[in-house]
Amino acid sequence: MSNSLPTAINVAKFGGTSVANFAAMKNCAQIIADNPNTRVVVVSASAGVTNHLVKLANTPLTQQQIHQVVEDIRNIQLSILNDLGAPNDVAEKLNALILSMAELASHEELLHSDELKDSLLSFGERMSSLLFAEVLKQTVVKGENFDIRKVLKTDSTFGQAVPDLQSIKSHAETLMKPELVDSVLVTQGFVGADQQGKTTTLGRGGSDFTAALLAEALDAQSCEIWTDVVGVYTTDPRITDAARPLPELSFEEAAEMANFGAKVLHPATMEPALRKNIKVFVGSSREPEKGGTWIVRDCADEPPYRAITRRKQQVMVTVKTPKMMHAQGFLQQVFTIIAKHSLSVDLVTTSEIAVSFTLDNPANSVAEKLNRDTLDELREFCEVVVESDYDLVTVVGNNMHSAAGVSAKIFSSVDKYNLRMICYGANPHNMSFLVHQDDSSNIVKQLHRNLFEQV
Repeated sequence: MSNSLPTAINVAKFGGTSVANFAAMKNCAQIIADNPNTRVVVVSASAGVTNHLVKLANTPLTQQQIHQVVEDIRNIQLSILNDLGAPNDVAEKLNALILSMAELASHEELLHSDELKDSLLSFGERMSSLLFAEVLKQTVVKGENFDIRKVLKTDSTFGQAVPDLQSIKSHAETLMKPELVDSVLVTQGFVGADQQGKTTTLGRGGSDFTAALLAEALDAQSCEIWTDVVGVYTTDPRITDAARPLPELSFEEAAEMANFGAKVLHPATMEPALRKNIKVFVGSSREPEKGGTWIVRDCADEPPYRAITRRKQQVMVTVKTPKMMHAQGFLQQVFTIIAKHSLSVDLVTTSEIAVSFTLDNPANSVAEKLNRDTLDELREFCEVVVESDYDLVTVVGNNMHSAAGVSAKIFSSVDKYNLRMICYGANPHNMSFLVHQDDSSNIVKQLHRNLFEQV
């Protein structure tokens, strides 16, 4: 390790599968050792741990069932600890974390408190960062575990906390930057703390967002997102084998893809990168030699079709009232309520007496609860119809509004299916369809075949 701070700092984030076990962690340690510019490492919880924690936080369980889930988590982490040779100081800290986690899992108010849920969910990243720092120490890299809650300050919206950018910047400058001269700091993704020091979380998948926020705060030149796939693909390779990795994307394209369901990146990740023009790399920690996708401000090539995304678990809400006919202020009332509950609407269509829009509705999520509250409030002054079992399919590309023949090729690809809603984006980068969940896989395959596989 050099005894000076590199001029081009790199922040590297490793996802759950990349830190799933000791062998996977060793792969990641080699990636870090190969790039002396990497001084901050952000880790997710080891694969499987977050799902166990979500179960504890949201499902009524007997004490015996709680004990079993805690044991499952303990076994995942102890397996890594044992492969490390179980050094006493790490074992002591890990056992303390597991004990605290077990106590919180049995808290009688857990199922009814978002604050307690966030505290519980933070343990996955806190354990994996402790173990990964030790993996680095046992290689050629001086790794130090760092509690991100000292730096990543947020508001108190437990479950979907909003970062305080100014506070993050000042804390990163004073608490992290001096340490980067002779150490690689290993810290937690997804986790933050409010101004009272209470643990918060950034929402599922928030580790990418953490890495981008730290890259921005530390004036980094690049941010690497290491996952289990070789870059960002033309579509989800689990839907079609013909999907292929993309060598490059623009910030705008990547933001659209993330927002409309691409699982490789958290939707908010592009915002800090765009603000500071930080290059983002997405690659596979299992196969780093295969390269990946670079996300940059300006691409050499801007094709009309870049990728196809799918976002599942959507609901369509239609609000209507005869009073809407020529009435002023109805739309303002509707969207004021939506904004009050911090919900994001993607597709909107209107008629003389009705407005329809889509909402994310993943089970056991903050959004699901907010949706219920929002709909109850809307019902106080208008009729509300909710249709579920939909997926949102989006074609992402460039100049889609103005290039001749682009729309025709998309529509001809899906002419055999019922499209519940169709929407051009407000920018030239997307066209979206709301379709029944049973049709979405076939629609993605057909679009991919016509847009990417035909020469």
